[in-house]
Amino acid sequence: MSTSSSTQALIEMRDVVKIYSTAAGEFDALKGVNLQVGAGEFVGIVGKSGAGKSTLLNMITGVDHLTSGEVIVNSNGSPLSIHTMSEDSIALWRGKTLGVVFQSFQLLPMLTLVENITLPMDLCGAYNAKKSRERALDLLRLVEIEEHAHKLPAQISGGQQQRVAIARALANDPPVLVADEPTGSLDSVTADHIFDVFEHLVSDQGKTIVMVTHDQSLAPRFTRTLQIVDGEIVSPELIEAQTNDDSAKSFRFWRKAPGEKKGMK
Repeated sequence: MSTSSSTQALIEMRDVVKIYSTAAGEFDALKGVNLQVGAGEFVGIVGKSGAGKSTLLNMITGVDHLTSGEVIVNSNGSPLSIHTMSEDSIALWRGKTLGVVFQSFQLLPMLTLVENITLPMDLCGAYNAKKSRERALDLLRLVEIEEHAHKLPAQISGGQQQRVAIARALANDPPVLVADEPTGSLDSVTADHIFDVFEHLVSDQGKTIVMVTHDQSLAPRFTRTLQIVDGEIVSPELIEAQTNDDSAKSFRFWRKAPGEKKGMK
């Protein structure tokens, strides 16, 4: 199924298939996924555990190999088929083009918050040491946690760590952020604050964000929401129609069930 946006495509997935070989046999994690994400979109991909959400992100970031198909990212004005690149080239491209936010934060525990943010800048060589430190502090200010800049990750809360993780993802000013269940391990109030940060990055800085989540309640906050079911992108309308059909069947079964009495509660 093809799922596209009316805006210019920044990310394109073309017939992407990912098959894992396991002791129990082959497992189709992605089944011919076609997807387009336009510049400036905040796309939410909703699905249950095991539906293929993280695998889909891994195909976009290039951290895992696809079985067949193609992923094209139109960065810097030219299309790039990322799975045709060498591992070293993909790593360098990813550091400059994509910011990745994980559910478990993935901050280095021995580095201070500001050092966690300067590290990707130092690895890519985009800024000198003074400029990278200034930028790191600016990013901590952006996510409203600058006062903790010189603390270690263990000295701040989970919600604060996720803010740092977002700041680190922005270190090299990438046009695209991908987020894998970024609010999954947070309480509802903290999760709402983190989501606010993502929304501001789209509206104020023009970032493009692809987020995967199992939380259906977040759907209204995305600019576009897609469902992934058993490795396939399914339109929300089809999911809703199926749900309504299942509800109708259940109602008809209840109405016809033998032994039922009117007025039962």
